[in-house]
Amino acid sequence: MTTEGLSNGTETPKLPKLNFTVEEIQKDTDSIIEASRALFDKVASVPLEEATFENVFLPIVNEGFKDSSRENVIRGLKEVHTDKNIRDACTMAEIKLDKFSIESSMREDVYRVVSSVFNNKEIMDKLSPINRRLVEKTERDYRRNGLNLAADKREELKKSKEELAELKTRFNRCISESSVEALFTREELAGLPDSYFDERETREVDGVTKYVVTTKYPDLFPVLKQAKVWKTRMALKEKDETRCKGNVGLIEKAIKLRHKQAQLMGYKTHAGFKLEVMMAKKPENVIHFENDLRNRLNVLADRELAEIAALKAEEFGEMNEAFDGGLYLWDYFYYINLIKERRFNVSDDEVKQYFSMENVTKGILDTYQNMLGLKFVKSSETAWHRDVTVHEVWDSATGDFVGHFLMDLYPREGKYNHAACFPLRPGFERADGTREYPVAAIVANFPKPSGNTPSLLTHSDVRTYFHEFGHVMHELCSKVKYEYFHGTLVETDFVEAPSQMLENWCWEPTVLQKFAFHYKTDKPIPSDLVERLVAARNVGAGLVNLRQIFFGLFDMEIHNTENPDIDTTKLYSELREKVTRFKNGPKEVWPLATFGHMMGGYDAGYYGYMWSEVFSADMFYSRFKEEGIDNVETGRSYREEILKPGGSRDGNDMIRNFLGREPNNKAFLKSIGL
Repeated sequence: MTTEGLSNGTETPKLPKLNFTVEEIQKDTDSIIEASRALFDKVASVPLEEATFENVFLPIVNEGFKDSSRENVIRGLKEVHTDKNIRDACTMAEIKLDKFSIESSMREDVYRVVSSVFNNKEIMDKLSPINRRLVEKTERDYRRNGLNLAADKREELKKSKEELAELKTRFNRCISESSVEALFTREELAGLPDSYFDERETREVDGVTKYVVTTKYPDLFPVLKQAKVWKTRMALKEKDETRCKGNVGLIEKAIKLRHKQAQLMGYKTHAGFKLEVMMAKKPENVIHFENDLRNRLNVLADRELAEIAALKAEEFGEMNEAFDGGLYLWDYFYYINLIKERRFNVSDDEVKQYFSMENVTKGILDTYQNMLGLKFVKSSETAWHRDVTVHEVWDSATGDFVGHFLMDLYPREGKYNHAACFPLRPGFERADGTREYPVAAIVANFPKPSGNTPSLLTHSDVRTYFHEFGHVMHELCSKVKYEYFHGTLVETDFVEAPSQMLENWCWEPTVLQKFAFHYKTDKPIPSDLVERLVAARNVGAGLVNLRQIFFGLFDMEIHNTENPDIDTTKLYSELREKVTRFKNGPKEVWPLATFGHMMGGYDAGYYGYMWSEVFSADMFYSRFKEEGIDNVETGRSYREEILKPGGSRDGNDMIRNFLGREPNNKAFLKSIGL
């Protein structure tokens, strides 16, 4: 298929350029800004009485998006490139690009011609639905950027936005660059499997051999889940939550800037401003949603906490330690994991023997290919690191090219340290009718191979892999006319639903048995282990979801207030203890400093994770479980109704079309045992 190319006979489209020198980054950044400024100057020069869709909007969509992939790549390389000089150059470029983006989004002269078209009923009535939506959304965005304010207030808003953009860049860069470690003896790490110590760095301290443990996910979570010594878990938890202290001041400044911007725009709070264009519409709806769910979850949590307290009392008795009755933050993952082991005989150590990276990757790719009617072909093209693989995506029915995705799955110094989908090039229709094809990367930090042992994933890792690759498929399967609507450019409280829905496949026995093979013997995962794994799915469901509720409520506390002068460390600590029902430790910590969502676009939107869960459960149980998880027609319907439209339709409309009715929360509540 790769040699045949597209069905129209053209060659396979190439990737955007993915490697730059420092000088090229600087030059490209200036070039992007100069070309964009010239374009907006041209649009602004259109006389108001002559303004039409063709001479105002088409130039923006046909010329303005030519540099999107270059800009996206620069922003992406800031998070993943191996060379610190390149990352630094990309950081400086991002600051310049953000400043220009704010400048261009607040040009009154451009807004005048945009408004002229928007307010011309004769023009608007003749537009196609997608063109009308483009005009309406563009006018709304300009208005929400303060273009209807007086000049002095508009300038004040602009300066505030520029300052906030720089704070975000500094905040996120600190997280990516931070590297914190702790030293423990083998005894202090009792409970961890032998594989955890393979090729792990050691140091001699006063004649005692100690192991180096970082706060990167592949190091951190095994300790929090399996280390029997509570002081070890506490120490590493504290290390993780005392990183990037300077970020606390940055986010507190950001909260004040957001509040100031909302007030300038005539809103009481930042949340009120943000939610106006989301599915939830108002902060009151979010708070009611979260508190209602919190009350329901507490019924589950009561039972779970009682079981955990009994286990902890038993363990402390065996160690001859006094148990004060308290459950602490470092107990959370450990005892949920222990319940899975004791009640269901499921342990991460046993399960991950069947989840080698090679087999899981093949399983995920096969699952998505079959479900969505796609064909993935590994490419020989290279990216920013030798571990990164490049893949072409084709439509299996038509033979048409769809796009590219890249996979960057292992941790390394200076790399983005969570898991995410990075859009590198949007897909859209060019002026000549041909297509620009999307490119997206899955970036993760799964355990690296060690010695003769391949990368082995926990089931939680597999779930994360399914989730983030779901975002990649949203980017790839979206097929829209304009870049403005591409892929995940949907309402923030809908964006997680498609990928959350796709997580369900990693719990399906028939799916697991297709790719879960023991990394040594190549024997398939035993049926009884799959049954135990699935049976343990809802262990700690109350507490796990209360943790998400806490994040959402905290987000509302800092962004739905009329007094933004907040001691965030104190608020975070008190609210976390109250909602999650686990006590804080004796040491002051500042976990908000690494809560990247609050400076990464989820401000006043974190509730969207739980909000989206309701939709994802409804879609999965009402369609796929009813019609068959391997049902090709259902998969095609999902691709057409949910993934393909991107943001060209409202989230509610897409879900309604897919379900054939209004969505409800019945499937979600049932799925977590309520």
